[in-house]
Amino acid sequence: MTPSKFYTVRKKVTNAVMMSLTFVATLIAIIPLVFIFYYTISKGITYLNLDFFIQMPKPVGESGGGMANAIVGTLILIGLGGTIGIPVGIMTGTYLSEFGNNKFASVVRFLTDVLSGIPSIVVGVVAYTLIVVPMKKFSALAGGVALGILMIPTITRTTEEMIKLVPHSIREAGLALGIPKWKTTIRIVLRTAWKGIATGILLGLSRAAGETAPLLFTALGNRFWSTKIMEPMASLTVYIYDYAKAPFEDWNQQAWTAALVLILLISILSLTFRIITRSKYKTN
Repeated sequence: MTPSKFYTVRKKVTNAVMMSLTFVATLIAIIPLVFIFYYTISKGITYLNLDFFIQMPKPVGESGGGMANAIVGTLILIGLGGTIGIPVGIMTGTYLSEFGNNKFASVVRFLTDVLSGIPSIVVGVVAYTLIVVPMKKFSALAGGVALGILMIPTITRTTEEMIKLVPHSIREAGLALGIPKWKTTIRIVLRTAWKGIATGILLGLSRAAGETAPLLFTALGNRFWSTKIMEPMASLTVYIYDYAKAPFEDWNQQAWTAALVLILLISILSLTFRIITRSKYKTN
């Protein structure tokens, strides 16, 4: 065998081995997710009906009921968190990418990485100290602040990396036309990187939607219907926590259904973002 043929065969074998390892790694990543979906659906489908979405929780000892207040409360809390976390995350990421060649930006980048690794329960304690204690009551506002803080590092880092992927030639073209740098960044660079930024926003919202610990210290929970952000508010994650550890079979089953509904909400949110970003990307 000639050296050229030997190297050709070696490259093909190496490529086949690496592709096989990549496929195996993909299966290892997907299989647990498939089992989670299967187990949650098989356990939660029992109580998944219209009543679960439109009725309130039943008192202890009564079967049936739903979690209408928790579903609405979860959407409100995610909305409050997004209102705080999304603008801060996008602006911080934009600053780090476009104007971040200084020591202050390095400190901000480091602190963002540290924030992403802080346990969510610590964020809940901080929100409790800063908001709940001065107000002397639990509230959805405190829960929204805690969730917004949790969103910031994910959105910030994603925004920074997505903006860095925008070719410098696009910026130079805008500047060559006499457009100020800030306007070039907002109207050209951000719009070009919007699809990737939206993915980061989705990741941040998904993480916040699944948090329980911060809400135990902030929004607390509410077994009654409430949409007031200055009052305690119900959420699916807190209900899952309370119902899963309760000694009642009916509550345990409803906890699985609540978990399934939470997964469905995140899936719908993901699909909506995909449709919006794809449409926006095509129109530009």
